[in-house]
Amino acid sequence: MSVAEQIRDDARAALKDGDRKRSSALRMIQDVLQQDAKLGDGDEVAALQRERKKRMEAADAYADAGRYEQAEDERFEAELITAYLPEQLSDDELNTLVAEAIAITGATEIKQMGQVMGLLKDKVAGRADGKRVSTAVREHLAS
Repeated sequence: MSVAEQIRDDARAALKDGDRKRSSALRMIQDVLQQDAKLGDGDEVAALQRERKKRMEAADAYADAGRYEQAEDERFEAELITAYLPEQLSDDELNTLVAEAIAITGATEIKQMGQVMGLLKDKVAGRADGKRVSTAVREHLAS
């Protein structure tokens, strides 16, 4: 069962249970996945990560503006999206992958970060945020 199908089934179940907030959020996520599929991307994990990131940024912006109820709604949606993403890499797993990639590429300085990131891109796809991977690579190359 694809992620989109699972979300559709969960949205129906939430609607039957009378959980309007959850069903509404799931339908919005389902719409995003359908739009992504129509545009030809079809990468459900990437679309979900993009939407989760948008929700987290919006939640921070709302919180900074003192609009805590909207921030809470955005965080709820982000947490809901997270449930459909693959399990994230632990820090130890990420550091191991980064060390292996650095050893394979022979990178020794920040200038070579692109080579390391290129190698890691497919290995961590969907399991770690790009910013998190970038930070780990920088730390390894700086030390």
